[in-house]
Amino acid sequence: MTDAPRPVGATPTLEDVARAAGVSRATVSRVVNGVRNVDPVIQEAVRQAVSVTGYAPNRAARSLVTRRTETIALVVSGAGVEADTNEGSFTARVFADPFFGRVVTGVVNYLRPRGMHPVLMFAETSGARDEVVSYVRQGSADGALIVSTHAQDPLPGLVTDAGLPAVLYARPGRPARISYVDLDHREGARLAAAHLVARGCRKVATISGPLDVPAGQERLAGFRDAMALRGHGDVPVAEGVFTQESGEAAMARLLAGHPGLDGVFAANDLMAVGACHVLREHGRRVPEDVAVIGFDDSGAASACRPSLTTVRQPVEDMAAEMCRLLLDRLAAPDRPATSVIFEPVLVVRNSA
Repeated sequence: MTDAPRPVGATPTLEDVARAAGVSRATVSRVVNGVRNVDPVIQEAVRQAVSVTGYAPNRAARSLVTRRTETIALVVSGAGVEADTNEGSFTARVFADPFFGRVVTGVVNYLRPRGMHPVLMFAETSGARDEVVSYVRQGSADGALIVSTHAQDPLPGLVTDAGLPAVLYARPGRPARISYVDLDHREGARLAAAHLVARGCRKVATISGPLDVPAGQERLAGFRDAMALRGHGDVPVAEGVFTQESGEAAMARLLAGHPGLDGVFAANDLMAVGACHVLREHGRRVPEDVAVIGFDDSGAASACRPSLTTVRQPVEDMAAEMCRLLLDRLAAPDRPATSVIFEPVLVVRNSA
């Protein structure tokens, strides 16, 4: 007896793939569900049959076999302590910062070819943090990628204490058994200092990032150390919060107290753009009168006029590395926590 022909327009099944590949239904199921002990030649035959037949695995059925949702929670975590937080304000700040867009790009570009998808979550309050933990614990996501904006953020500890797979962008401000990726921020700031001094700048100031964030602390410390080694032991500092508006305010304060400055290092590109605006308003040419260097090499750096000299942080690559570390952890749950530190690069453009 021969199999009855499949009706025109019917959804392709495992049996259709098995028939096209010349293997059993069970073998097709093992290949589709990622079981590794299948001969590579057979795997390729099944993949070709899947392509020819147009078969699409049932995600719900596959999850029953693999115990995976193929979904990753991408979490932007806010204040470390409960506060009167305006949810709309928090999300607006996130979407206004090009850094977070670059993180999403890196995550999506890594996960999508692997048939996985991120779910964006915000955790700016204790209740929202509890929701993230519950979401992953209940199996709605296979793990979490956490981007924290506060040194005292308890979310990394909450996730790891619950035994959930997670990876953090940037070194945790609190001790936590969690893998993370980060940049050598001090080295990046040293590159900026060396470039300003090499240009002949002698009255240099810096706009720091928020000093309750490790990246802000590290960039300021690295810049001060490098300037001190070059004979500049007293560097004026104005603190910003990584926004263009805070960069404008900080630059105005620096000019008021140090009108003769001839070089500025801003701890991110948005603040450097703000600094350039204020310098122009005060009749200072960039870079002829004041050289300006930013940090991140975001879209704001190339869009700025003049284009910004900046320290490149390879955010997309770092986000992809977060994904790799998390998938490694999912494949081997007993794998110990690890860290991957990226090296910064100075990108010389027109502002310094």
